[in-house]
Amino acid sequence: MARPVVGIISNSHLINDQYAVHAGGTMNSHAVAEVSGCVPMLIPSDPRLTSVPELLEVCDGFVLTGGRPNVHPEEYGEPPTEAHGDFDRARDAITLPLVRACVESGQPFLGICRGFQEVNVAMGGTLYPEIRDLPGRMNHRMPPDGTLEEKFALRHKVTLSEGGVFHRLFGAAEVMTNTLHGQGIKTPGARIAIDGYAPDGTPEAIYVEGAPGFTLSVQWHPEWDAANDPVSRPLFAAFGDAVRSWAAGERPDILKAAG
Repeated sequence: MARPVVGIISNSHLINDQYAVHAGGTMNSHAVAEVSGCVPMLIPSDPRLTSVPELLEVCDGFVLTGGRPNVHPEEYGEPPTEAHGDFDRARDAITLPLVRACVESGQPFLGICRGFQEVNVAMGGTLYPEIRDLPGRMNHRMPPDGTLEEKFALRHKVTLSEGGVFHRLFGAAEVMTNTLHGQGIKTPGARIAIDGYAPDGTPEAIYVEGAPGFTLSVQWHPEWDAANDPVSRPLFAAFGDAVRSWAAGERPDILKAAG
């Protein structure tokens, strides 16, 4: 029996500063294939090349990946500043309506880092351009030096809502995660339930309340060492279960998906 297909949102990239590609980290593909048990398929996130209806028909679920460019602040009603960094308007044009379509239909998605922020913006929320500039907040950005193992090392705990979706999924009220982001949720969008926080109050785990499908999203990068990490593995496994249910014609429930 063929495995269901998970569309992995790509990022625009230049090889040798010249050759344009749509790129995706191999760790995303490994997590989808080896932990979720699905076929990873890289999506060229550009509305000139594909459309949301086509993606919904071809794919059974989606991973909204992290990426260096940020969601353009015009998408949440604010002017761009230097602090907002780089942008990818083509990706915005695909992912934001894709999130809203999945929320409505129940088609599962997993949001990661930028993807987490996209879910909030798609639902009408806003973002801080730079978390580390806020009083009392820590620096959540990727360490500038060191090996990949050091950059993706576990750096802070996330406290989850007692008895909430993520608590039941992970079997613990506190988990340790990596942190490699500059922006974060300022105001939550409509129906965005914040289910976990970093020690400095930064939202780290969300889902869309009342959505018929799997909408779990996290601010950290669970794709790193997903097969072995005790937090990443159940997250990608639950996502895979939701995708298989969708592919089989069922409409997975978020509480059922979280166990």
